[in-house]
Amino acid sequence: MTRDVFQAIADPTRRAILGLLAMQTMTPNALAEHFSSSRQAVSKHLRILSECGVIKQKKDGREIYYHFKPKKMKEVDLWLNKFRALWTDRFDQLDNLLQDI
Repeated sequence: MTRDVFQAIADPTRRAILGLLAMQTMTPNALAEHFSSSRQAVSKHLRILSECGVIKQKKDGREIYYHFKPKKMKEVDLWLNKFRALWTDRFDQLDNLLQDI
């Protein structure tokens, strides 16, 4: 199944996993230690993140290591760019209004 990057960031646990993997490569067991959910639940999130293309796995002997692929997150940045100009304009308007008070 092909998933998009927005499905990767839709879940708070997956966002937390991405945050951890952005700092360092980790095994599923090392990741699971950071969550109160089961190892199987973390593995399900890892599978979804892999399907979204934001992480990749590399097998080293019997261990599997997961790596963050930041390039895929550019899609989110491009989508958010549409709103940045709007937010900036609205904050500027608010600044002007507050200065007039």
